Amino acid sequence: MKKIIIAGIVVMVVIVAITAYWVMNKDEDSVNELTLYGNVDIRQVSLAFEGSGRIKALNVQEGDHVQEGQVLAVLDTQALEIQAKQAQAQLVVQQQAVDEQDAGTRPEEIAQAKAQVVSAQAQLDKATKDLQRYQALFNSTGGKAISKQEIDGAQSNVNTAIASVKERQANLVLLEKGARKEDRTAAKAQVDVTKANLDLMQYKIAQSQLRSPVNAVVRARLQEVGDMTTAQKTVYTLALTNPKWVRVYANEADLSEIKIGSTAQVIRDSKPNQPIQGTIGYISSVAEFTPKTVQTEDIRTTLVYEVRVYVQDPNDQLKMGQPVTVKMAKASAHTEQK
Repeated sequence: MKKIIIAGIVVMVVIVAITAYWVMNKDEDSVNELTLYGNVDIRQVSLAFEGSGRIKALNVQEGDHVQEGQVLAVLDTQALEIQAKQAQAQLVVQQQAVDEQDAGTRPEEIAQAKAQVVSAQAQLDKATKDLQRYQALFNSTGGKAISKQEIDGAQSNVNTAIASVKERQANLVLLEKGARKEDRTAAKAQVDVTKANLDLMQYKIAQSQLRSPVNAVVRARLQEVGDMTTAQKTVYTLALTNPKWVRVYANEADLSEIKIGSTAQVIRDSKPNQPIQGTIGYISSVAEFTPKTVQTEDIRTTLVYEVRVYVQDPNDQLKMGQPVTVKMAKASAHTEQK
């Protein structure tokens, strides 16, 4: 009986000793450890089309992981494609005109113009001879063989033939010189205008595909297929998976215990035994009132400083806005240990 009593006393002494050791270590840890409370924060990107139009396709849903450059949505581009074809056809026609001007007049056209000059000159020679013959008859017969009216008609034919020769000669000169410099410049400028218009159409067609700028997770899908959208309407909201941080707030007394680059543990209420490692990456230099998300009656009007704990979360365990507890060793504890 005495052995049983002695054994029980020994067990109780061991339990008390273990409990005392645990309490002492716990108190020591609590003294050397800083506990803060906050929420998970993630940067977001709001995506909208650059232009307006009707949505033809939406390729992803909320919660989907998307990669940089992935097509998320597409606009109906039928009208733009028709306009692009029109601009392409206009460009071909205008470029041909420029090529013709650069190449100059064809030899066949110059030969034809020379032949027309020769023909006009022949007409002038005939009209001149007719006039001379009429004048000779008029003078030799005293106006009896031919009338003054016939002589006037012959003179008119000569004048007409002279004008025709000058016209054909001027046309030949123009053909030999080719297009004027001003006309060439204007034609080339028109080609540039059409090219720019075509480039604009092609750019608009390319921008009708809404692509993800980064690797992210779709947080919200705000429009549907068939909706008319504009550049002011957000189609998707993306949550960036990196960087991801926990936003906590420390009072002025604890601020000296926090150092940039120090490690910290982020603890979730749902899985307290599976902390996520983090690093202090930002300490605000400006005080602010405690946000409502972490506000209590005791610190309702307390001024605090924002601290960001950056974490690596490849498995996406931390969600935006999730409340967490952050524990870190005090800077003074590291100094004392050294």
